[in-house]
Amino acid sequence: MVSTAFGSQVTIVQRMELTGGYFNAAYDLQLSNGRGVILKIAPADEIDILSYEHNIMLAEVEALKLIKAKGTVPVPLVIGYDTSRTIIPCDYFFMEKIIGQPYNEIKDELTVDERAAIESELGRYNRIINEIRGEHFGLFSVAPHASASSWRDTFMHMFTSLLEDARRLGAEMPIAVETIEVRVATISHVLDEVTEPRLIHWDLWDGNVFVRDGRIVALIDWERALWGDPLMEYYFRYIENSEHFCRGYGRSFDSPNESARKNLYDLYIDLIYFIECYSRKYDSAGHLQWAHDNLLEGWERFQEKL
Repeated sequence: MVSTAFGSQVTIVQRMELTGGYFNAAYDLQLSNGRGVILKIAPADEIDILSYEHNIMLAEVEALKLIKAKGTVPVPLVIGYDTSRTIIPCDYFFMEKIIGQPYNEIKDELTVDERAAIESELGRYNRIINEIRGEHFGLFSVAPHASASSWRDTFMHMFTSLLEDARRLGAEMPIAVETIEVRVATISHVLDEVTEPRLIHWDLWDGNVFVRDGRIVALIDWERALWGDPLMEYYFRYIENSEHFCRGYGRSFDSPNESARKNLYDLYIDLIYFIECYSRKYDSAGHLQWAHDNLLEGWERFQEKL
């Protein structure tokens, strides 16, 4: 793979597997030409994945190229993308190695002012991302399905596909799938307020924010990018409550409709946390128990906010 991308004279001097992610395989490589790169390899076809995860490596590559071309948000440079499967039976790509640390790894060591500066900067960058307009709703790398003319139809398609994954994988749901479907359908009309597709990173948690010298140097892991509602972004989830992010973003979202949409997206992510346990087959019983309990708590929170 290295020879194909960088030339037959280039070899690997040092390599280390990166184990922080849960979908692709990733390696930190130091090459004989002095260059440091990251190699990401998609799962093989026979690996069980969720419906929305199909072809998401293409989404990451294309989203990175789009953002890099605009030059307004720091992202790694994509160096090579191979879908031929002539070397290995998986898609893979190389990107530049970013010198910095994931925000989640250093967050607790920073002062209040340092965290405020980083989260405010993240809010500004997230706003810039969300201001990019698309031509249709849906996952970044996937052609719109027949009913994708509205955000309501698109999101409900994503939601029902996730519940179908639960059925297909035999997930032992703590709440009946049919009950979830009925309750969600009763508030799906709130999605009609979203009429313009915007670029969403969707997975912009602290581990995907690289920091150096108190500044953000890269936003990584764009594989879940989609065209939709900015309120799907991670920092709008119940998990976070950063006034600094909102200040950097330039506004908060507290209207009844916006609160209802956030409530719906909160439930969606809690469902993903649980259902993906059955496709990824985590070997930690503790993680499955956490996802189970988290979903129950999320379901109670969802119903209370209704």
